[in-house]
Amino acid sequence: MRQSSFRITILNYILSFLLIPFTYHTILSEDKIVKDDFKFNVLSYLSYQAELSNGELKNNQFMENRAYLTVKKNIFDWLGYRTTIDAYQDVNGNILVRFKYIYANFKFNDFGFFTKPNIEFGQVHTAWLDFEEHLNYYRMQGTMFMERAGLFNSADFGVTASTLLGGEMNDEYKKTVNKEYAGKFGSFALGIYNGGGYSAIESNKGKTIQTRLTIRPVAEILPGLQLSYHGIFGQGNIAKGDTVPDWVMNAGMLSFENQYFTFTGQFESGKGNFKGNFIDSKNEAIKNQGYSVFAEGKLSENFRVIGRYDHFDPNTDKDKDADNRVIIGLGYNFGNDNILLLDFDKRFFEDKSKADVNIAKLTMQVNI
Repeated sequence: MRQSSFRITILNYILSFLLIPFTYHTILSEDKIVKDDFKFNVLSYLSYQAELSNGELKNNQFMENRAYLTVKKNIFDWLGYRTTIDAYQDVNGNILVRFKYIYANFKFNDFGFFTKPNIEFGQVHTAWLDFEEHLNYYRMQGTMFMERAGLFNSADFGVTASTLLGGEMNDEYKKTVNKEYAGKFGSFALGIYNGGGYSAIESNKGKTIQTRLTIRPVAEILPGLQLSYHGIFGQGNIAKGDTVPDWVMNAGMLSFENQYFTFTGQFESGKGNFKGNFIDSKNEAIKNQGYSVFAEGKLSENFRVIGRYDHFDPNTDKDKDADNRVIIGLGYNFGNDNILLLDFDKRFFEDKSKADVNIAKLTMQVNI
């Protein structure tokens, strides 16, 4: 417990140190009221899926996986606001609505090596997933590897400071490859959160630190090559008792992208999770480990092919409990990320007493 408290105290100082120069630099700037209009975006995943297990058809239905409505507004040149409403279908077929993001976005002037630094305050992006989802654009198929494994969530209540590093990539790269997180030497994010995710209340007084550091080691030679680190330091979101389980994770990812294909490979090792339910009989966090690879090939201006393999061991001290997943898919981009995707998702287990799960799914992503 002392080590956890000391670690969080140190990281609080680090975050404060990072924010001081940005805040000071912005205070010296003149406030300018921005008169642009509200910006709206609708993003929906509309699906048909069939599930086979033990040779039997277990599931055969049309469904709405997700529907997001986002509203953004720039109030001043240094202050913006975002709200995202998240609608989803529960196991009984009901459409439920909640808020995913509600935050003020403080934007700062460039400062030294930091480019476009900003701070989200409220119900915010956590440090990792938005970055990964702008490499793997197929969230419509399902959640990313570490989120799907139950390790953490995409949004939480707290504060996230992020910045590009060393300027921006040139316009050609941003136009033909990727305009998001396009720092010339990488990007960085650091946040402090309640820890339970955006669909849970704070169950204890602890706070969670999450960070991401991404570098482009050879930006002039291989601009699409990035190396990323993701760290989480905190405790599971359960009520404080005799033992509150740790939640610690270290992950690394190598990614490469150009106008023709994208590849990512990641590895994670840690103990516990954000819900505090990766625990043993003594309420102590269980060690876990896993890896995932993803590839997208752009066959033409419109056709896409994707493949992904996940391996996750939820308890490294227990034999034959690993969970594996293979995903293959063919997509057609009608333009502006309006994509029709046909995919096959096979989940299989080291424990042979568990039946394989096979899902064929057709999803239309509507982006307005």
